[in-house]
Amino acid sequence: MRSMTLDQERDREGVTRDALLVVSSFEEVHTYMGRVFAESHWMLHGVRTRARATLLVHENSPQVVVCERELPDGNWKDIRDELIRLADPPTLIVISRLADESLWVEVLSLGGFDLLAKPLAEKEVQQAVDSALRHRNGKREQAMRDQEAA
Repeated sequence: MRSMTLDQERDREGVTRDALLVVSSFEEVHTYMGRVFAESHWMLHGVRTRARATLLVHENSPQVVVCERELPDGNWKDIRDELIRLADPPTLIVISRLADESLWVEVLSLGGFDLLAKPLAEKEVQQAVDSALRHRNGKREQAMRDQEAA
């Protein structure tokens, strides 16, 4: 049985790493993300379906979720619906080949953090994921301050 959640895990060297969940049916997305975050503070977890992502986020919540717009058994909004049910939801980034302005507005208005266009650019992906973590941590710190003040 695991003693740590996905929120923070220790790698083989004992270094605590932040958890990033990638939800995509495309093997090339998982391979690419593995390369991008291989030498980072992120512990990468990958699933290919909404159903597997749902199980994983309810079992152990990652800090950031990167999700394909369309999945074999749903879409990014289904993932978003699962995330908002969590007490401490991860930040959601959507990826899509069809990343136009209307999708960007939809993602942001429905609670997503960012939309990344495919083909993915390494620097843009790293910056978006790191920014999503800072955003989430800022929201958590503000919630704690609000709770202490109440």
